[in-house]
Amino acid sequence: MNYNNELFLKFKSLSENEGFARACVASFCLPLNPSIEVITDIKTAVSEAVTNCVVHAYPNKVGDVEILVRLNNNQIYISIKDYGVGISDVLKAKEPFYTSKPDSERSGMGFTVMESFMDSVVVNSEVNKGTEVVLVKNLEDNKLAVGG
Repeated sequence: MNYNNELFLKFKSLSENEGFARACVASFCLPLNPSIEVITDIKTAVSEAVTNCVVHAYPNKVGDVEILVRLNNNQIYISIKDYGVGISDVLKAKEPFYTSKPDSERSGMGFTVMESFMDSVVVNSEVNKGTEVVLVKNLEDNKLAVGG
């Protein structure tokens, strides 16, 4: 299917917006006819990325989170961006069980979860300027899609 479309969302880094973001992104991807498993993967990865913005990007304040979703042929591109404190060491942050908040109930598995559910995860960050997480899901092998 040759389908090109784009969605842009901007919302505040409030925990109640995480569910809204994941539902919007998942719903927007439906024209590509992904399987239930693929939709669940996307929702999980988006949840993790948005939760990172809510928990880590803006300590003790609320800021903006932006999501850009692009549908191109059989690929879903999702950019989740904040303008918060940034990540000083992205490689360290991507290590399983690493958390910058060891005193809270954070598992340190957010990036690991994203990487397990998506075909590509790229993290770009600059201290005091923010972080962008780019998630890509390819649907070429989407054999479970209804009518696909």
